[in-house]
Amino acid sequence: MRLYLLALNPTDSVTEGFLPAAARLGLDVTVLTDQPDAHRGTHPDVEVLECDVRDFRAVVSRISARSAHRPPAAVFTNSDHLQTQAALAAGYFGLPGKDWRATLRCKDKAETRRRLAAAGADTVWLAELTEPAPLDAPYPCVVKPREGVASEDVVLVEGPDDLVVRAGEILERRPGTALVVEEYLPGELHTLETLGDGRVRHVLGGFRTEVSPPPYFVEERLTFVPAHPEPVVTQVLAQLDALGVGFGACHTEFVVHEGRARIIEVNYRAIGDQCDLLLGQLLGIPLFEHILRTHLGEPLPAELGARRDGAALLEYPCADRAGTLTEAPAASELTVDGVRLTYRPLRAVGERHELYRTNRDYLGVLRATGTDQETVDRVAAGFLATLRWEIAA
Repeated sequence: MRLYLLALNPTDSVTEGFLPAAARLGLDVTVLTDQPDAHRGTHPDVEVLECDVRDFRAVVSRISARSAHRPPAAVFTNSDHLQTQAALAAGYFGLPGKDWRATLRCKDKAETRRRLAAAGADTVWLAELTEPAPLDAPYPCVVKPREGVASEDVVLVEGPDDLVVRAGEILERRPGTALVVEEYLPGELHTLETLGDGRVRHVLGGFRTEVSPPPYFVEERLTFVPAHPEPVVTQVLAQLDALGVGFGACHTEFVVHEGRARIIEVNYRAIGDQCDLLLGQLLGIPLFEHILRTHLGEPLPAELGARRDGAALLEYPCADRAGTLTEAPAASELTVDGVRLTYRPLRAVGERHELYRTNRDYLGVLRATGTDQETVDRVAAGFLATLRWEIAA
């Protein structure tokens, strides 16, 4: 059976998660990508074909030509940018997949808000901009690209003049981009991780997210939450139902304020930035295999058998200025006081970067897992205190 995996740049989720899972399932894999050299260098044993994966017609044509005498078994992607293309291609070949309308609603942040409002699930003040302009809005507001990801160019604005300046800066970096301006939703930031097959939906838990100080929203630390309060989960799932989300993996960001859960955004794929790698390990389940099996048309078990006694966090040391990284710790794995620590660098020594105010500022990622959160926190803090990064202007 052949799995067609759509991708842009290589990611840890694909390289360390989905490709090994596909091999364990006995699947032949073809990666369709617009960056073939990067994927061939990262996983040379996998077939990689060049394709304009942002165009679903090109995807259909490439798969059809490659599989003329052997129909594909699944079309899959874990990219935010390619969910609709994968859904349309899967539908074309009569394969299980997400509803393309739901993927579109999740990707387009303005459409997300409109759909939730029309369903009576939640109403948020919203406007769209294609050029800098002052708005009569309920300030403070958040301005962000309508189809952006990873807190990229997401910023809090305090008034009309601030909005004009910030929108102008974003549009200068991203000509032709449509922006969303929406009211700021107060509350503690969390995630909910779900997995469904269109018939059953499992809640895998979530994370409590700590972000950088305003006006930016860089995710700096995530602490595992085995189970959010039931009323909170019920509210979030109702909003996902309104969007038509229920197949495969979904990573939902939401805030809770005075008992009310309100969605910030829905990423209709598995959580990234190595959180998915940690999640599978912590729950003790073949998470990536389960996700792929749904796209092969296999039903999920009624019970996943996930462990609920784990404690974990992920922390992302960030660059605080532009420059060249001249000194940084190497990858390492160790166990301290029963806490398993895995550190991976995300930026190579010698690389020069600007300051992005996004996860592109990450210098590395620490995954820490154990059975007691207080111990996990203490050991992780102690380990990070021993690490050193130097950035030269």
